[in-house]
Amino acid sequence: MNDQPQISYPDSNKSPVARAFAEPGVPHIRALNVPGLRALYVKEVRRFFKVQLQTIWAPAITTLLFLVIFTVALGGAGRTVIGVPFADFIAPGLIMMAMLQNSFANSSFSLLVGKIQGTIVDYLMPPLAVGELMIALVGAAITRAVLVGFALWLAMLLWPGVDVMPDHFWAIAVFGVLGAMMLGFLGLITSVWAEKFDHAAAVTNFVVTPLALLSGTFYSVDRLAPWFQTVAHANPVYYAIMGFRYGFIGTVDSTIANPVWLAIGVLVGVNAALGLFTYRLLTSGWKLKA
Repeated sequence: MNDQPQISYPDSNKSPVARAFAEPGVPHIRALNVPGLRALYVKEVRRFFKVQLQTIWAPAITTLLFLVIFTVALGGAGRTVIGVPFADFIAPGLIMMAMLQNSFANSSFSLLVGKIQGTIVDYLMPPLAVGELMIALVGAAITRAVLVGFALWLAMLLWPGVDVMPDHFWAIAVFGVLGAMMLGFLGLITSVWAEKFDHAAAVTNFVVTPLALLSGTFYSVDRLAPWFQTVAHANPVYYAIMGFRYGFIGTVDSTIANPVWLAIGVLVGVNAALGLFTYRLLTSGWKLKA
């Protein structure tokens, strides 16, 4: 006969085993899950850094070829745009264009490859809130964009006839992060919607690339026809490139009043809208959960 008394654990004094499991529907981690967020962020960074020759250096070299073509093959030497040498004008735009494209490429890959390979559960099962998942994935995309931009800046720094020394470092940092964040959100939305790599490639070819090429990267917007200037001003990528270029050359190709602060306002608004839409999309579980 067992004479030992039965031990009960009231709610205020649960055993370690009982405390390990929360009641159904009751959140166990009530604050920001910093260790989990950091683990996912590091995982995403290590994923693209393992193939850095393809994800960082190759885009930098490919973009550098644009600078070579425009400054050498097309006789860019001696030409000026808005009072600065042509090479100095297009160099910041090329850096920003590469950053935007690689931010999109990184964030549009994670969830998509998880759906294709059947490992999407690795993103859905950990105790991460939707906001934490977004921060980790978009943060990794921004990190890749910054690394690509830094590698490209180093290459242009050594290229003769190009001056890429920063004039306003704060503008480079602000517009670099806001631009990369914008395309990071767009890539995350694409990874939720896409069902195969062809879908993500279609968004790259028909949305991201046209937005980047028609944003004043290679030309001054104020020299366009009035109707095309209106189109360019409706392109949020234009404001990212215009502000980023301002950080290097100290001037802008726009007659709008306070163009730099207007650009910051536009990018903050676009990022807020894309972030809210991404949050609602991930919360709904559309195309992610059965």
